[in-house]
Amino acid sequence: MIPESFIQELKYRTDIEQVISSYVQLKRRGRNLTGLCPFHSEKSPSFTVYPENQSFYCFGCGAGGDAITFIRKIENLDYVEAVKVLAQRAGMTVPDDGTDDRAARLRTRILEMNRAAAHFFYDRLNSPAGNVGLSYLRRRGLSDNTIKRFGLGYAPQSWDSLRDHLRSKGYTEEEMLVGALVVKGKRGSCYDLFRHRVIFPIIDLKGSVVGFGGRALEEGGPKYLNSPDTPVFKKSRNLFAMNFAKATKRRELILCEGYMDVIAVHQGGFDNGVATLGTALTAEQARLISQYTKEVVVAYDSDDPGQRAAKRAIGLFDDLGVKVRVLVVQGAKDPDEFIKKYGSQRFDMLLAQSANATEYGLNAIRSRYNLEEADGRIGFLREATGLLAEIQNPIERDVYASRLGVELGVEKGAILLQIDGERKRRARTKAKKEARELKIYTPGGGREGDPERARNIVYARAEEQLITLLVRNPDCYPQVAAKIRPEEFVTTVNRSIYQAVCSRLEAGLDVDLLSLSGQLEDRAIARLAGLINSPGAEAVTPDQADDCIEAILRHGRVKEEKEVVQMDDGQWAEYIRSTIAARKQNR
Repeated sequence: MIPESFIQELKYRTDIEQVISSYVQLKRRGRNLTGLCPFHSEKSPSFTVYPENQSFYCFGCGAGGDAITFIRKIENLDYVEAVKVLAQRAGMTVPDDGTDDRAARLRTRILEMNRAAAHFFYDRLNSPAGNVGLSYLRRRGLSDNTIKRFGLGYAPQSWDSLRDHLRSKGYTEEEMLVGALVVKGKRGSCYDLFRHRVIFPIIDLKGSVVGFGGRALEEGGPKYLNSPDTPVFKKSRNLFAMNFAKATKRRELILCEGYMDVIAVHQGGFDNGVATLGTALTAEQARLISQYTKEVVVAYDSDDPGQRAAKRAIGLFDDLGVKVRVLVVQGAKDPDEFIKKYGSQRFDMLLAQSANATEYGLNAIRSRYNLEEADGRIGFLREATGLLAEIQNPIERDVYASRLGVELGVEKGAILLQIDGERKRRARTKAKKEARELKIYTPGGGREGDPERARNIVYARAEEQLITLLVRNPDCYPQVAAKIRPEEFVTTVNRSIYQAVCSRLEAGLDVDLLSLSGQLEDRAIARLAGLINSPGAEAVTPDQADDCIEAILRHGRVKEEKEVVQMDDGQWAEYIRSTIAARKQNR
């Protein structure tokens, strides 16, 4: 248990605006700040940071809480680990109370096991049995230095070689299962996940081996196999080779599509290449990149899937204020093949010629139309003005409108008029969408809501008003606590919040999100953040306390009346006796 005094000191040293702005691009709106929610996909900002009470809340998905909750959620950490992250930012050291932190111990154990597995794979690659893997890597043009630098390895064509090796090192099958190095068969026995594959260790920013990728050396299975998510690895939040690229002196990062592309880029002298892990670029990966650079060159394959993925990446980076250029690989299908055919110098020239996101988009649209025909020019212009409407800078819009006017023989003013009309149309659509989202908003429930809350909406609202009142007016606690107990609350989440708030007020402690985050579940903290930041929070007054309590207690009476109606004679007699006894006791 982390001491209360430490949490209070951490609260005074932590600025939620600084914490969240490390992950989310925030814009000030009056006393608060808004941005695109990092926990769900959205185009219009519904994520708000409240510096005044050191909280955040998303009116779109219902995520909310304090700085600890935010770090827990975005970094996938437990409570103690999140406190340690914030403490490190604040220059504090979390006191060691000797508690056996099983989750932290397991994470450490898995990381140690992964390192042992990486050494095993590397040693096998350089053994006679691994010659097939080594030959493959050399055919792909990789040097011994590159193989060593990336720690590449080979998983033998065996069902249990890694399992038996890790057993000999003292690791249990349960640990191997949790770390996703083995899988359990139908008969209950465990066998190696990676078999007869070239292995790519995935290393995080701290230098820890968190997972593996494997490239098949024969037909019959998936070409690439990646570690599933584990307590130390989340595919959507890691990037291959980011451990090297984070130290680059180049101003931009090169985003590649796969392991071999990024390794070829590094071997060619470009230490700023990174790659996603078998999935399309995620919002979390884009945010990670944005913490190290504000310029990215997207170097995906030249086929249709690669170009669609590039378009998605442009949208994600644009939301984060990252400038994007797109590398159009000509004469080869991907960067790996291009560097092999033409060399590093030509690749450097290709990087310099890469088009910015707008030019890339216009070229893609242009390729679909015959501009020699009037219909083709009209179709191209319709799509092009839609693309240019996304540009926020009016000078930039003007420049592109001029270029299109010259190219198509159309007045620049007419093009700007079309762009302006499209921007206004989108603004109206956005306003309607935001209005709809506000209508379906429920505190801490987000779009999915809380079924129990929905079934008991009248009682839930009374509970929430009472909780809001206590947080904003702690002096009301004695009169409220004397009239209603936590167990008399109807809904589970509100009951847990009320109990935690009462516990702190009874002990004479402050009630704030940072102090409560260690006692409440994430959904309860999110609910509380939504309540204290809701538009009507300030309107809840002490005069309403009795009305709220009466509304909540009415549920108990209604429930009791229904139960009485259904009683048999024996149950009825027992009910009367217990009621009389209770009244005598209360006199």
